[in-house]
Parts: sequence; C-alpha cells; structure tokens
Amino acid sequence: MDNCTGHSHFLLSAFLLTCLFGLSLGTELSFVTCGSVVKLLNVKHNVRLHSHDVRYGSGSGQQSVTGVTTVEDSNSYWSVRGTSGAQCHRGTPIKCGQTIRLTHVNTGRNLHSHYFSSPLSSNQEVSAFGEEGEGDHLDEWTVQCGGAVWQREEAVRFQHASTDALLSITGEQYGRPIHGQREVHAMMGPSQHSLWRAMEGVYMKPSESPLGNKDYSHPLHTEF
Repeated sequence: MDNCTGHSHFLLSAFLLTCLFGLSLGTELSFVTCGSVVKLLNVKHNVRLHSHDVRYGSGSGQQSVTGVTTVEDSNSYWSVRGTSGAQCHRGTPIKCGQTIRLTHVNTGRNLHSHYFSSPLSSNQEVSAFGEEGEGDHLDEWTVQCGGAVWQREEAVRFQHASTDALLSITGEQYGRPIHGQREVHAMMGPSQHSLWRAMEGVYMKPSESPLGNKDYSHPLHTEF
C-alpha cells in the first residue's frame, strides 16, 4: 500500500506492535506526516480527541466523539489519511491548507460533521462515520496552520470542508454512561476552543531510496 486512501493495515500493525513493546523513542521529526497515528490534544481544555463504539442518543445517532482527560486511552488514536479524491503518500508532511481525513483506529470510522445539533451545547454535531475507513465527503477536514506544513509543536485548527465549522470543545460534560467526558462539536469562527496539538503516536518517517524515489515504508515510533 503506497498511499493513505485505502485500508491502513500496515499502520494498525505498527501501532499494535509499538503498544506491545512499550516503545518510547525520541524523534527528530518535527512535523506531522500522512499515515501517522496520533492523539490530538485540545489546548484550551487539556483533553484528547476520543471516540468509542457508543452512539449518540439524539441527532444523527452515529458513533459519538468526545474529549477525555486520560492520556493512556487507546480509543484516542487517529490515523492521518488523505481524502478519497486526493492521494496522500505515507511519510509526506501534511501541508497547511491540506484536506485530510482522521480515522479512528479502534473502530475504523472517520471524524465527521453535518448540520445535526450537538447533544449538550446545540452546536454542530461531530461524530465518527463510515466503515473500515471509508465514509463520505463529510469526513474531510482542512488543516489550518501558520507555515508550510503542520508542525508537531504548533496549535492548529481543523475546518470541516463542507460546512466551514471548526472542530471545537467548549467544556460541556456528559453524565452517565460516559461521565466526565467533554462534548466535541464544530463551531463557526476561530477561538481558543478550536486549537489542537499533535501528541503521542506513531509518526511515519519520510526517507529517500537509493534511486532517489520516495520510500514511505518505514514507521518512526515515538512517545507511547
């Protein structure tokens, strides 16, 4: 597999192996690349983007997306992928202004939004949608950042490509059965609530082959 638009079996294998062996390696890689499996931290609220196989009881009824304070939860890993119409080769830096998909590793559903109201704040609902990494055009998000590429240390925004709303958290908390988890939604207009930073994960390292062609087959494990 030479791009991120198909099923990411290689990425999942790398992710699982890293978890099994408890690797915690430093990296010189300062930017986020296609094919990486990462956790995303909301800078304002200090919670990580999370999903699980629990559906909303209202709105779309699709798989819920929340924010959690727990650092170690494996349900907070997302695979950075290209869109169905634009290839994204493993290991290539994600450019500022590039449109991507974020696929929840444990369930294979994509970060998604639409005009349903979110359950707590009545903002725009954010859900996880699709099967085995394939959903529809409402799974596409544009990375907003300040330079040429998405830097790992940079706080960035994700703008929903179809509605222009920004992935956000404003602090509303759920009760049972997901007590304490924050509502994730999308809102028009930038704010401190819509800033995210790439954290723990498996970052795919770009490299050059002896013939000068890109070789994107080598993962760089870091920060589990």
